[in-house]
Amino acid sequence: MTITIALFTHDLRVRDNPVLTAAHREGVTVVPLFVVDERILSGRHVSPNRARFLAAALGELDAELRAIGGRLVVRRGEVVDEVDRVAAEVHADSVHIAADVSGYSRGREDALRERLARRSCLLHTHTASITAVDPEELLPSTGRDHFAVFTPYFRRWAQAHRRTPLRKPRELAMPRITSAPLPEAAQLCAGASSPELEVGGETTGRKLLRDWLAGPIADYYRRSDDLAADMTSRLSPYLHFGCVSPVELVHRVDLSTEGGHAFARQLAWRDFHHQVLAARPDAAWRPYRDRPIAWRDDPRAVAAWRAGRTGFPIVDAGMRQLRAQGWMPGRARLIAASFLVKSLRVDWRIGASHFLRWLVDADIANNQLNWQWVAGTGTDTRPNRVLNPVRQAERYDPDGVYVRRWIPELADLPGRRALTPWRANVDPADYPAPIIDCVGM
Repeated sequence: MTITIALFTHDLRVRDNPVLTAAHREGVTVVPLFVVDERILSGRHVSPNRARFLAAALGELDAELRAIGGRLVVRRGEVVDEVDRVAAEVHADSVHIAADVSGYSRGREDALRERLARRSCLLHTHTASITAVDPEELLPSTGRDHFAVFTPYFRRWAQAHRRTPLRKPRELAMPRITSAPLPEAAQLCAGASSPELEVGGETTGRKLLRDWLAGPIADYYRRSDDLAADMTSRLSPYLHFGCVSPVELVHRVDLSTEGGHAFARQLAWRDFHHQVLAARPDAAWRPYRDRPIAWRDDPRAVAAWRAGRTGFPIVDAGMRQLRAQGWMPGRARLIAASFLVKSLRVDWRIGASHFLRWLVDADIANNQLNWQWVAGTGTDTRPNRVLNPVRQAERYDPDGVYVRRWIPELADLPGRRALTPWRANVDPADYPAPIIDCVGM
């Protein structure tokens, strides 16, 4: 009797899950396994927000598995040790896992393969589980191991062959095995989380996806940067945890429409960053391109930026939303990041670490490489690009709706006057004056 293990990582779903599908096809019985990774929990970038989301996602995954006759088996410890222990308990013939690109994930895969081989248990990795396209599938004709510029990558990505989304198993049989209880958020990470954080898993994510595809996506191409309208899908946390399949998402989006094309382009950015990190794992913390930038050491400015008290309302609104919801629209992220690295000249790694602390959708590939793009050390072909915060506010929040939503101190300033409170003689005791010279802004 063949026994397999489906090891869940960033693919917390039963639908269109190559790992679960392959384990089910191969095995007479299957162990759906999740290991609460002690190495990650003890790391410097553990996040209370992501802990809350993970706990909710595991709960919904367990419910989805129970609906087809299974359940989620939870263990806690070092991943290689715990998987090996489960394999020994059930006499597993193979373990299936989604291929990932971070240095940690690749090291985990190598260690698993070596450890499992000692008991003649095979490890199978599955591509296009965490990304829509395998990072190694689309390579430039120059012979390089990755694209260094997004636009040519996107042209290839848009035309790439993608597998058909997989159906969930109709029924799952499991061997006898014990499990730890599903973890609670507080057991995963101590510390304050965002008070307005929205959490969920596959069930919640699929409802959000249905609602998004039913209408709002049509206007995405022209309203995604409209900060007041909040016209983004909010699917990024579900993609980060794999509650929604990127392959299925691209499959269901009509790329021939303007809205579908613009949305797919954002999904391609996600895949692009995974390819870059796969080729250059050191880019997580080292400049992708070395540039002679003299970063400033300014703790007071960093503290003001983190607290949303820089005196520039469009920056502060985004930073306050981050703390309140664990999320920001893409445009707000760009504005806040540009202000820190281009206006304050603070090292991008300081901003990236703060986003890793609070963003529920933050992963190493997209968070770090987006920060490098803004800082001019990454893949941006215009490394000296600067986003003027006032002009950005006038373009993407012209009536000050977004600013007043997140900065109640400016609620009485009508229209675009809320964008430049220093011109309205707002008392600095109520809302701070700009922390840098705003002449010409």
